[in-house]
Amino acid sequence: MSSSFASQLPLAPLGAGDLIDRALRLYRRHLFVLIRTAAPPVIIVAAGWMLLSISMRQIFIVSDRVELFWNVLLMLASFGIMTTGYLLILVIMGGATRTLVAHLLRNDPVTARATYAAVKARFWGLMVASLLVGIFITVILYGSIFGAEIVFFIFVFAAAGLSIIAPIWLIVILYIIGGLVALAVWLWTFFFIVGRVAYVPQIMLVEGKGVFDAIGRSFTLARGNVRRLMAMTLFTTFATLSAVMLLVVFIYIIGSVSGFDATNSAEWPVWYTTSYSIIGPLGSILLTPVWMLGLSLLYVDERVRHEGYDIELMAARQLPEMPEINVSSPLGTALYSMERKQLPPPPRSTGRVLDIR
Repeated sequence: MSSSFASQLPLAPLGAGDLIDRALRLYRRHLFVLIRTAAPPVIIVAAGWMLLSISMRQIFIVSDRVELFWNVLLMLASFGIMTTGYLLILVIMGGATRTLVAHLLRNDPVTARATYAAVKARFWGLMVASLLVGIFITVILYGSIFGAEIVFFIFVFAAAGLSIIAPIWLIVILYIIGGLVALAVWLWTFFFIVGRVAYVPQIMLVEGKGVFDAIGRSFTLARGNVRRLMAMTLFTTFATLSAVMLLVVFIYIIGSVSGFDATNSAEWPVWYTTSYSIIGPLGSILLTPVWMLGLSLLYVDERVRHEGYDIELMAARQLPEMPEINVSSPLGTALYSMERKQLPPPPRSTGRVLDIR
């Protein structure tokens, strides 16, 4: 991919396929940098999963109450570690978006140091915002699942009422249709609502807004992004599952060669349990950068669609920095400066006393 293609935005808004294609091209161009950027929070998640696997396995085989107590504490600690890791992934996404916008605006190099420097400048605000977003996503997840179950049970009751007079193949088709409709309702409801808070970390680091202002701005900016957000999520999910399946086959082969039944988890040694538990995080390390790039490009594309952000970026490349004036605008800046500008020094005293009489 040429440097000009990577650092310039097209004037036309991008569709779901174009977003995925551009994310993959940027991922291929900056592969190792993006892996280094995404690795630390994913490693924290992997550590949590390893501790959870070990503690869950020990809980069912230990007989001493003291050991059981410590394994339960270890399991609770693993949940805390995993939660922290997932929150840090959301935080890093904001820093990755700022690095991407700086690359588009000034052709700055894409480095892990630049991403983490941006995150460090507003770390605690980003953590609070990520915690609020995480709670919101969890509530919407369970609420959308409950709504999908209601839709599915409607089809179940309809099939039960027709079971007396309808043939069995019609009942099976009705069940299949009910499952597909429930799945569609769940996906659309979940992404329609969650998409409203998808850009909070990006807005904080690109536009310099506070936590609650960024949440309100995200609700305003995220319009019509359901299909593109769903496409990015499903693509990344299926790609991650494919990578994980390859790793699972590989680890099963190693277990079979080692002389124990790899299909029976009760016979797994500790080293095998640990290796098996890091398969998912290892796949996430490889493919989380694609999700980060996709969400960053989606944020930029939203501003291109609604605010002419591509024109603003081109103007920012050619014109000097705008002075800071006390004017409120519903639109965000191209890229706010994170450097604190020092106030001008006070005028020097000449020692003379003015007579104003």
